[in-house]
Amino acid sequence: MRRLIRGVSRKVTGADRKPDAAESEATEVRDADILPLGDFALHPGLDVVANPVLLVRQPGLRVVYANPAAEASFAMSRKAMVELTLPDLFGASEELDTMIDSVMARQVDVRRQDLVLRPPLQEPLHAHVVVGGIEGNSSTVLVEILLNEQKVRSDREERLIDLTSANKELIRNLAHEIKNPLGGIRGAAQLLEFELPERALREYTQVIIKESDRLQTLVDRLLEPHRHPHIVSELNIHEVLERVRSVVLAEFPNGLDIVRDYDASLPELRGDMEQLIQAVLNIVHNAAQALHERVARGDAQIVLRTRVARQVTIAKRLYKLALDLHVIDNGPGIPEDIRERIFYPLVSGRDGGSGLGLTLAQTFVQQHEGLIECESRPGCTDFRILLPLH
Repeated sequence: MRRLIRGVSRKVTGADRKPDAAESEATEVRDADILPLGDFALHPGLDVVANPVLLVRQPGLRVVYANPAAEASFAMSRKAMVELTLPDLFGASEELDTMIDSVMARQVDVRRQDLVLRPPLQEPLHAHVVVGGIEGNSSTVLVEILLNEQKVRSDREERLIDLTSANKELIRNLAHEIKNPLGGIRGAAQLLEFELPERALREYTQVIIKESDRLQTLVDRLLEPHRHPHIVSELNIHEVLERVRSVVLAEFPNGLDIVRDYDASLPELRGDMEQLIQAVLNIVHNAAQALHERVARGDAQIVLRTRVARQVTIAKRLYKLALDLHVIDNGPGIPEDIRERIFYPLVSGRDGGSGLGLTLAQTFVQQHEGLIECESRPGCTDFRILLPLH
C-alpha cells in the first residue's frame, strides 16, 4: 500500500501555488484526479487500480477521491462520492474508525480487516477493508474496500492465471521431453518392421508406429499456441462467431439451434483472428458434443451472446471497456468432480475427449490479455470470455 502511494506521488514544487480553503474545497470536487495532499499530490495512477479505492481526509472523514473501480462497485459517480463522508457511504463503523485512527496516528502503516459495513437504507456489505497511510500527509488515508464477492472472484481469477502460466511452462517442457525420444521409437519400429519376416509380427510394429503418431499429434497440439506468431489486426468478433457457428452447424445439421444474441454496437477489437476462432470453436464444439442427448431429441440449444462490459478487472488490470462474450448451452452441465479443473490439460468429462480444447482456448484468450470463466449447473453451462477493447 505504501509502495503504491510513493509510486504515484510527486513533490509539490515551489511554483505550485497553495489555494485558499474555498478554492481547495472546490478543487477536490472539480479535479479528483490530482488532489493536493500536504507536500504531495496524488497522480492519476490510482485510476487504473483494479480494486475500489477512496482517499479519506480528516476532519470528518471526508471522501476526497474515488477511483473508477469504486464508482463501478458502489454504483455512484466520483462527483457524488466526493461530496460525502465515509459514514455517509457505509454507515458508522467503530472498527473502521479504529483502523483509520491507528494509521493516521502512525501506529501502523497498513491495517486490513474483514468488516460488515452498513450503508444507510441498504443491505449490509461484507468486505475486506485495507487502510494505508500516505507518506508526508497525516490527515489523509487510502481506503481500499473489496466486497467479498469481488474478493472471491479476484482470488479465483488469480489462481486461474497462475495455474495457466504454470501449466504452459510444464506442458512446453514435457512436450519437448516426449517428442525427442518419440521420433527414435518410431524410427526403430520402422527399421524393425523391415527385418521381421512374418506379417503377423509386423502388426506389432504397426501398433508402435500408430501409437507414436497418435502421441506426436497430441504433442503438436500441446505446442500449437507457442509455434505460430501472434498476428494482430482489427477484427469484428461477430465475424469470428459466424465462422464458428457455420462450422459447428455443418457437423450438427439437425437437432441443434445456435442462437445469435449480438450487440451490434460493439466496436472492433485488436486480435489474432485464427486464434480467436479456434478458442471459441473449442468451447462451442465441446458444448455441442455435450448436448448429444438433446440433439437426438431435437431441443439442443447454444446461445452466442455479446455485450460491452465497463470498468472490468482482468488479471488485476482495470479496463474501461471489454468484450463480454457468453457461450451458453442447455446441456447436462459439467460434472462436479472436474468443474474446478476443466482448464487443466488432459482433463475431460467426455469419453474419448483429449482434454486439450479448453486448455488451448484459455491460452489463446490469455494471449489477448483476456480470460475465460465458467459457471455450470444442470441445464445451463455458461462460458464467459472477457477481452479488453483497447
